[in-house]
Amino acid sequence: MDQKYEVGLAFIGRQVDVVYDPASLEELTIEFENYAPWKARKLVIGERAGKRPALPEHLQVQEVDSSRLLKAAERKNQERQIEQKPAVSFRAVWKEDDPSV
Repeated sequence: MDQKYEVGLAFIGRQVDVVYDPASLEELTIEFENYAPWKARKLVIGERAGKRPALPEHLQVQEVDSSRLLKAAERKNQERQIEQKPAVSFRAVWKEDDPSV
């Protein structure tokens, strides 16, 4: 009858049995296997819905003073600098005047 009722998150996407009294549609009984039957009340959304609850602390934006990724990259770069073998440069050997070289 184009009415909305609050049934809970456990039943999202599930097909449930609804038992109701046609004389009073304020409350319905919801039945689903392995769950005790329970009452669902008509969903009332006012003109100004309630304030959204605050996010838990672990989901809020937090100030950071360092980056684990950048620290790991810096450490890896330092390891590469230590392990780096000296390159041989032939620039000093080659001379434009001497074609035999």
